[in-house]
Amino acid sequence: MAAPTDLVTEGRTPAEGALAAMRALLPDPDRPGRVQAALDRVESARWADPLLMRLRGLVRSLPEGTRDALHGTRLGHPVHPVLVQVPIGTWTSAAVLDLLPGRRRGAGLLVGVGLAAAAPAALAGWADWAELHKPQMRVGLVHAAANTVAVGLYAASLAARLRGRRMKGRALAYAGLLTVSAGGALGGHLAYRQAAGVNHAEPVSVLAGPGWQPVGELADFPVGTPVSRMLGEVPVFVLRQADGTVHVLADRCSHQAGPLSGGEVADGCVRCPWHGSTFRLTDGHVVHGPSTAPQPVFETRVTAGLLEARLPGT
Repeated sequence: MAAPTDLVTEGRTPAEGALAAMRALLPDPDRPGRVQAALDRVESARWADPLLMRLRGLVRSLPEGTRDALHGTRLGHPVHPVLVQVPIGTWTSAAVLDLLPGRRRGAGLLVGVGLAAAAPAALAGWADWAELHKPQMRVGLVHAAANTVAVGLYAASLAARLRGRRMKGRALAYAGLLTVSAGGALGGHLAYRQAAGVNHAEPVSVLAGPGWQPVGELADFPVGTPVSRMLGEVPVFVLRQADGTVHVLADRCSHQAGPLSGGEVADGCVRCPWHGSTFRLTDGHVVHGPSTAPQPVFETRVTAGLLEARLPGT
């Protein structure tokens, strides 16, 4: 029985075999490359879901204020991608110093600094991970596993260096760098392919269009109950209050695009029904995470009984 074409290696030189293996990692017009196919399998790996839910429950048991700090809610920017720069930067620098004569002590110091910085970066990553959708969580779990292995390799590297076994320490460090690089690639997949951690409300300013636009007849909006309407191409959250005030916000949560119109309204805020991000109705300010980006808020006016809205500055 003939072997599949992409597995046949007879008659090839080592260089040709290596080139064929590299090509197999890339997508082609007929089918995805092996990397993309592997990531697709990870995204759909339901067998890990019970573990995901247990880990999510553990992370969510942290106090809300602690999780907000780990998300970066008060900073208005995710904390995890900032913190990971330290271990990755120090470990990359250590790899360079390991190649230079007389720099071994400096390399060992950088390995230790990276290990110390890995803990807070991991905590922030777990906090963000617990508020993702399941396909994102599955990839995130493998991302975390790769980084955990990398931390173990660097810890072993530091231990070997302290015992004077420099060659072993350097070898373990290079293995750690390869592993953490693979973990970083998975993090890039989460951000760029799966849109984890991005501001899902960012397109609102482009899609809403300029100037005043009709939302609907004011009399058609129930008092005290949020509803969803379309403003141009943008779904908007509309809340008419008993005092005549009307709040209009982008309906899709900036965190993971959850429908705010299905959330709870209390104390002048709306809470997203998906992951609990809480926004102030008057200005879209983030009161509680996991969101770090404010929710777009529209100016409103009523003309001849018609509610109109626009983004400020348009």
